[in-house]
This record gives sequence, C-alpha cells and structure tokens, in this order.
Amino acid sequence: MGGGGSVAAAGGGGGLLDIYAMAWEHLRPGSSPVDWCEGNYLISSNIAEFVNTFSNVLFILLPPILIMLFKEYGRFVTPGIHVIWVLLIVVGLSSMYFHATLSLIGQLLDELAILWVFMAAFSLFYPKKYYPKFVKNDRKTFSWFMLISAVAATFLSWWKPIVNAFVLMGMSVPTMLMLYRELQRVRDERVYRLGIRSTTVWAVAVFCWVNDRIFCEAWSAINFPYLHGFWHIFIFIAAYTVLVLFAYFYVESELPQRQPLLKYWPKNEFEFGIPFISIRNPDSKDWQIYCSLYMQDYFDHKPINRRN
Repeated sequence: MGGGGSVAAAGGGGGLLDIYAMAWEHLRPGSSPVDWCEGNYLISSNIAEFVNTFSNVLFILLPPILIMLFKEYGRFVTPGIHVIWVLLIVVGLSSMYFHATLSLIGQLLDELAILWVFMAAFSLFYPKKYYPKFVKNDRKTFSWFMLISAVAATFLSWWKPIVNAFVLMGMSVPTMLMLYRELQRVRDERVYRLGIRSTTVWAVAVFCWVNDRIFCEAWSAINFPYLHGFWHIFIFIAAYTVLVLFAYFYVESELPQRQPLLKYWPKNEFEFGIPFISIRNPDSKDWQIYCSLYMQDYFDHKPINRRN
C-alpha cells in the first residue's frame, strides 16, 4: 500500500510538471503559430516585431480621454460604456505583449481581449430589433447570453488558436452591416458623415490585415512589411468611432428623451477630432439633484443683507 501511494504521488508530481512545462512552452517567445509579415528582432534584440508592437499606442492613449469625454454618458445612460474603453486598453497591452514576444499566451490574450470587447459592446448596444426570438426583447437576458457565449468562446479559443483571428474578423462583418442599416434611418448629418468615415477606415484596416496576412511576399519585395502596424492604427480608429455611433443609436432608439448629440473634442466644429456623445436632456431626477445642489450652493454663497 505504501509503495502504491508513492507511485501515485510520483505520477501526480509528473503530471504537475507536465502542466508547468506546457505553460512555460506557451509563454516561450515564438511559441505562437502566427507570425506576421514584419521581420523578427530586426530593430530591437528584445522585441520580435517592433513596429507591430508600438503601433498599438492609440489603444493606450485614447481610452482615458474617451472615459473623460463619456463621463456624462456614463452617468445618464450607462456606466458600462467605461468598461469598453478599459477593455480597449487591455487589447492594446495584450497586442503589444503578443507582438513583442510572439508567444502563444500573448496571441490568446490579444484575441480574447478583442472577443470580450465585441461581447461587451453587443451586450450594451446591440439593437433590440435584431435580437433572437428566445431573448424576448429583453436586454438583460441578451447580456447573459453574450456573457455565456464569451465564456464558451474563451475556452474554445484554446482548442484551435490558429483560426481565432479569422473568427474575430468575421464578427466585424455583421457589425458593419448593422451600422449600414442604422445609417439609412439616421437624420443627423454629422452622425451619417461619421458613419461613412468609420466604414471607410474599417475597409482600409481590413485591406491592411488581409494583405499583410496573405500577400506578405509581395509587400516584402518592396521593403514594406508593415501593413499590420497600420492595421492597428486604422482598426482602433474604426472600432472606437463605431462604438461611439452605436452608443448614439442606443440612446436614440431606447432612450430618446435623453436627446443624444454627437460632438467633437477639442473643437466641436472640427469633425476630424475625437467624437463623443453629449446628453442634452438628462433624467428629470438627475436635474432635480443638480438644481437642489445649485440652489444650496447659491444660498451658501449669497451675501447676507444685514440691517442697521
């Protein structure tokens, strides 16, 4: 009996070592089956794909600004909008780690972060008229469905990592089709123009991704293997502007009393600035709170008329 226990313990220890070895193998630089067109370790001996790594900078720099600009939206519509901006930062950091190491763990983190951005955005802004029948037009039920789908997809992504990027690319197609249909009914010309620009930038981003992935030899022949870096720049611009548009559509269709207004920062008249959604008519209860606080502040600072 004692000998059998020792064998079992040894077997258990071996199994644990196998798990550690597998984990380390996935963390090892170059363990990912995906290798983009940019040459490896050409600019830095510590960073595999230098341009592809640092082209993610917009994912890091712009979301904090978007959190600031959408402060009003988060208060009067849904604070969930800030979750999406934070997830975009996670996408940027994960993508930087992946392209710096080309490790399988880095690849999975990058792709899963994008997956969760999709699922979070669908949960918040997916138009109810496109809901499947079984959710019965209930956003809470649909959000649970998205959460379960995201968890399932997270586990499945470890099964065939090589197909993840193509699946995520495929998810963008119905998103852009919904955007096209929503733009057909929009009345605000500024919103429509932003939709056109977003679609154009998305098409340019897809062009860069496909060419870098499939036609690498042709682009390397002219010494320009950097299209995936441009994909990062263009897809961030397309992604966050599409999110702004669907944030607008959500309020317009489900909370029309809020009266959403598309604005640009830092100068509202300049339509190539950073777009955000302003709420012209917050909830009446919120207005009552604002008014009470304002009046309290007014009376606290009002000079006292003293009689002689």
